[in-house]
Amino acid sequence: MRAERHHTGLLVDFGGVLTTSVWNSFADFCREKGLPEDSMRRLFREDPAALADLRELETGRMEEPEFERRFAERLGLGDAADLIDSMFRGMKPCEPMVAAVGAARAGGVRTGLVSNSWSTSHYDRALLAELFDAVVISAEVGLHKPQPEIYRLASKRLAVEPERCVFVDDLRENCSGAEAVGMTAILHREVADTVARMEELLGFTAPAEH
Repeated sequence: MRAERHHTGLLVDFGGVLTTSVWNSFADFCREKGLPEDSMRRLFREDPAALADLRELETGRMEEPEFERRFAERLGLGDAADLIDSMFRGMKPCEPMVAAVGAARAGGVRTGLVSNSWSTSHYDRALLAELFDAVVISAEVGLHKPQPEIYRLASKRLAVEPERCVFVDDLRENCSGAEAVGMTAILHREVADTVARMEELLGFTAPAEH
C-alpha cells in the first residue's frame, strides 16, 4: 500500500520561476537604455524608496504611470513611456517548470500561484486556469510576499494547510516568509534541481526534457 504523502499542495511564484530570470530581463532593459546592466538590481537593493514604490505598485496603491515617472527619474531616463513593459519584456516562459507544475496538478497535487504583481493583464489567463486551482496576485489582494498573510491566504484558497504546502520562489526572502508560516520552501536556482525536489516532496513525475 502506498503511503499517504505529507505534502499535497504546491504554490509557485511566476516571474523567475515559470519564466526566465527577471534579473536578466532587467539587465537587457538597462543595456537597451544605455545604462550599466546592474543598474536595476542596485537600485532595488540600495534605495529603500525605490523598493517602497515597487511595493506600493504591487499592492495596488500606486498607479503604473506614477511608478514609471518616479522610476525613470531614479534611473536618469527622460522618457517614462512603456517603462514597465520594457523592464519585463525579456522574460520568456520556462517550459520545463510550466510542464512540471502541470504534471503535479495532473498527479493530484493542489496547485496555486502566488505572485507579486501590479496588473493581471500581464498573465495568460488560459494558462493560469490550466495550471492552477488557486491564484493569488498581490495587487488584487492588497498583500505582498514576504508578508505572512499572503501565504496564509494562498493556503486557504488552495484548501491545503500551510504545513502540507511546498512553495517555490527565486527570492530567498520570499522563501523565508513561506517557511515562517510552516511551508516547505524551495529556493529556485536551477530548473533540474527544483523539479527534482518538487518530485521528491510531492510524489509526481515531471515530463522528461527533450
